[in-house]
Amino acid sequence: MQLVTRDQLGWPASAAPDQASTQGVKIHYEGTYVDPGLLTDHNQCVREVKAIRASHLGNTAENYSDIAYNYLACPHGYLFEGRGLGKRTGANGSQPLNRAHYAVCALVGSEGLTEPNDAMLNALRDGIELLQAHGAGGEIKGHRDGYATSCPGDALYRWVQAGAPRPGGGTATPPPEPPADHPARYQVTIDGRTYGYGAYGDQVTQVGDALVGNGFSSHYESGPGPRWTDADTLNYADYQRSLGLTGSAADGVPGPDSLHRLLGHPSSPPPFPGTEFFGPGQSNDYVRQLGERLVAKGFGDAYSVGPGPTWGEADRRNCAAFQRAQGWSGNSADGYPGPETWKRLWS
Repeated sequence: MQLVTRDQLGWPASAAPDQASTQGVKIHYEGTYVDPGLLTDHNQCVREVKAIRASHLGNTAENYSDIAYNYLACPHGYLFEGRGLGKRTGANGSQPLNRAHYAVCALVGSEGLTEPNDAMLNALRDGIELLQAHGAGGEIKGHRDGYATSCPGDALYRWVQAGAPRPGGGTATPPPEPPADHPARYQVTIDGRTYGYGAYGDQVTQVGDALVGNGFSSHYESGPGPRWTDADTLNYADYQRSLGLTGSAADGVPGPDSLHRLLGHPSSPPPFPGTEFFGPGQSNDYVRQLGERLVAKGFGDAYSVGPGPTWGEADRRNCAAFQRAQGWSGNSADGYPGPETWKRLWS
């Protein structure tokens, strides 16, 4: 696999909603003219991927939080990391469809470069198998399956209908679909260090030792180590539930507040990101941090499944309750955090 990561593209961590599993993967194409020059110039492929992300972020009607696809495949056999693993796609046409399948896009279109070559098909297959190894089920479909569109084009759709085989070989057997209680398998970066399934380093051992020291070790068979495994996730989820967190906020992947509390670090507030990160249609990690702090402060009654990265009325109501507890009223207790609300949540 030839993987081009978000870091290599100069992109920050994706703000897309977390989603640990789907029924499978859908294949997409650009649906517009694609310059055949991509076939001879890989640098042009890099520019194409960056242009797609810029176009999506600039689409105010769709209100994308990031490039819509989990991965993209180019005619030189490279797989570009879009939203990446453990992130809900924005490409399938509706929220139910986006929840059902991850998305991989081929850099071909309806005009110009329209036929995927063998290198691109191999990269698409790499993307499918990578997602299947991290929460995607066995279904492989085209965007047009379940949504009125010509995507992914006739050539790619024939390939999908044939089982998405690798060129020159048979269809790879997809891994079995994980059970419903499959532990969360995605990563987060906190204070510059990586946590979650597959993360490696002293910081992982530190978390494991702290979990053991606090009595959350029932899922370890041989004790914590430097590689984050499902056992770490399950033990961390037990710890999160002990804090009163539920739903996606207790999926076993650390949030900044729960991590700092576990390790005994002071929970100093991260810088206030700005009011534009909170409100209808917003989905980002700041919303999750707000929700976790509200729960920790005892203002989580409006949540039915726990805080998450997507803003909802429960976030507003809980935040408003916290603001009223500060003695505020009127516009000062409307449920939308400002710098002072943010500061007091960490006090």
